[in-house]
Amino acid sequence: MKILIVESRAELGAIWRRHLERQGALVTLTTTQGDAIEALCAHDFDVIVLDLVIEGGSALAIADFASYRRPDARVIFVTNTSFFSDGSIFALSPNACAFVRSSTPPEDLAAMVDYYAAPRVSRACGVR
Repeated sequence: MKILIVESRAELGAIWRRHLERQGALVTLTTTQGDAIEALCAHDFDVIVLDLVIEGGSALAIADFASYRRPDARVIFVTNTSFFSDGSIFALSPNACAFVRSSTPPEDLAAMVDYYAAPRVSRACGVR
């Protein structure tokens, strides 16, 4: 499982990375839009954990680029604001699969990443 974390607060991203690496994931942590775009150009990812509030950048631009460059990558948006709390993020980003608070326990976020990184073959029927 290959994961890209895009989080401006490096210490929070590092906490998430450690939890995911304990599950056997290969994790790339970036803190800027430019670094995230470079990572998406260079590597394939199963899931992108993307903070909606990227300092000096745009999370929606990253998600849009990912939908073009890595269309199979699922995006879990995280935020510490109430913006998009109405669920409208799912209309704006076709690869969005979840929207959670930045304060979500790291083990819960890791479980969500694990779920969305699994092969998407007939998930509705419980078959993987």
